[in-house]
Amino acid sequence: MGSSQQFSQTIETEEGLRTIIGFPSKLVKNKVITYLDPHCSDFISKSPFLVISTADESGCCDASPRGDKPGFVHVLDEKHLIIPERPGNRRIDSMRNILSNPGVGLLFIIPGMEETLRINGKATLVKDEGLLEKMKIKDRKPLLGIGVEVEECFIHCAKAFKRSNLWEPNSWPDNETLPSASKILSAHSKISLALH
Repeated sequence: MGSSQQFSQTIETEEGLRTIIGFPSKLVKNKVITYLDPHCSDFISKSPFLVISTADESGCCDASPRGDKPGFVHVLDEKHLIIPERPGNRRIDSMRNILSNPGVGLLFIIPGMEETLRINGKATLVKDEGLLEKMKIKDRKPLLGIGVEVEECFIHCAKAFKRSNLWEPNSWPDNETLPSASKILSAHSKISLALH
């Protein structure tokens, strides 16, 4: 396992990690199921946003947001769901990764709810007209879909959202202090042009 010279003390084994972190409780161990039960399907139907994590055959990772109206992800049955792929920036990072490594992790978020739903499974790129037709918005079908065969599914605790106060408007920074996406894009594209 490689590590930067910036970090002088690192953990290299699970045993070393467990001595610091410890072991999960029985409840945490037992909360993982291998299919979408009605609770999971209900959560997905109310979620307007998810993050999909993928990696290529070399292990280079990507985490990408997907969002639309609640219910935009369709549960097909207790083992399968499909995420519509709408037009975007055409980088297709997630989809290129899926072509070489089908393993994916999904994190579903509902605004105001501090728990999240995590799903791990195997993905495939889908162009079935019948499925895409069902995901139309304003008479426009998605370009394709990301089909996922569910292998693990579990509710994730609220600690990250509680600690970050993400849903607490009084903790949000003033708009004037936020980073400027346009400035970041401009600066990074100039760097990239200079390197090429």
